Amino acid sequence: MFKLTAKAIVCAFSLSLTGLAQAADPITIKFAHVVADNTPKGQGALLFKKLAEERLPGKVKVEVYPNSSLFGDGKEMEALLLGDVQMLAPSLAKFEQYSKPVQIFDLPFLFEDIAAVDRFQQGAAGQKLLASMEAKNITGLAYWHNGMKVMSANKAVREPKDVRGLKFRVQTSAVLEEQFKAVRANPRKMSFAEVYQGLQTGVVNGTENTWSNYQSQKVHEVQKYITESSHGLVDYMVIANTRFWNGLPEDVRNELREIMIEVTAEVNKQADALNQSAKQAIAASGTSEIIELTPEQRNEWREAMKPVWKKFEAEIGPDLIKAAEAANQAP
Repeated sequence: MFKLTAKAIVCAFSLSLTGLAQAADPITIKFAHVVADNTPKGQGALLFKKLAEERLPGKVKVEVYPNSSLFGDGKEMEALLLGDVQMLAPSLAKFEQYSKPVQIFDLPFLFEDIAAVDRFQQGAAGQKLLASMEAKNITGLAYWHNGMKVMSANKAVREPKDVRGLKFRVQTSAVLEEQFKAVRANPRKMSFAEVYQGLQTGVVNGTENTWSNYQSQKVHEVQKYITESSHGLVDYMVIANTRFWNGLPEDVRNELREIMIEVTAEVNKQADALNQSAKQAIAASGTSEIIELTPEQRNEWREAMKPVWKKFEAEIGPDLIKAAEAANQAP
């Protein structure tokens, strides 16, 4: 009887030591994304890792998985909800099934420039959207800019009639589908990792994205023309699994929030510089002709696509759209 008791005590002691060792292990945060390291999002993820591990040594370990190396476009949200990753920074176009008002960021020609986007996101309406999905296990932490979108095709695109019949790659977004249907193009849903091959093989013959994403994925190598339309934006919402985030020790969570504020400021500061550098590199490569729209041409595009606003007004909310429009006016 004594031998059994002693054995049980030894086992219990060993288990307690194991538990202490596990408690001392750093908290691992898997941060996955679908773009290259040399993009605004890629740089932001790496800076978050650097600062988190510097300021919370031994407490937090951040593993960054770029270029769809862990989960691709179609699987990353499911992975977050299941707890297979703890943080993501999906394009704002990815949230329509979790929060209809977030679709506001996909409305074409809503924001005049990235400064207007910033004013809206930092205002009360934009900040409220960050918390709009917590009941679905998604906590919004920040908005990261990439930049305004340009449009590409294998034919010159200057007016809405130029895209009729073209097959345009879009993200999985009802708004973006309707955007191209409004100008009689054919939207095709496709993950970001498949875009280059899709354009190369002719599955699609046009797309929309930012300069940095075009360059990092070499999209310009398979597109003869790029039109600087600035018709929408590719921004990201940095999100965490809500149960994971709320389960962090308070001191760790507070420090990570402060780090995220700092990283966000740096990402948003650098995004424009990265996109301008990418534009210059693409121009220098000579692979694509860059088309600049006149104010009249841009207004024609805006009028052609504006009916999409009305189509989604009830889902998004008319007051939210008004708040976004108001952000176009600098204080």
